[in-house]
Amino acid sequence: QVQLVESGGGSVQPGGSLRLSCAASGSIISIAFMDWYRQAPGKQREPVATITSAGRTYYEDSVKGRFTVSRDNAKNMVYLQMNSLKPEDTAVYYCYARGLNSWGQGTQVTVSS
Repeated sequence: QVQLVESGGGSVQPGGSLRLSCAASGSIISIAFMDWYRQAPGKQREPVATITSAGRTYYEDSVKGRFTVSRDNAKNMVYLQMNSLKPEDTAVYYCYARGLNSWGQGTQVTVSS
């Protein structure tokens, strides 16, 4: 079972940027879909972005044009570059290997002035 560990969260002001990383304990090259989810306080966990093994990307409407998901199969890493952050982006962000049903522990992102 591949284990996932997220990092890179923190506190930023509106308009700022963060880059989240997801480190996998094993190879992700054969994992067709790697996802980023987020969960804000009092809300359900929601999908944010997806990247396929072929490099195709998909985004939730509210983050399109601001977030970019990428993956480095050689390093077993998945990234989420977040720009132009807004207070409503505040949440715990999770990495998810869909085919393995494997979740990371999450990393907190707080956007506040």
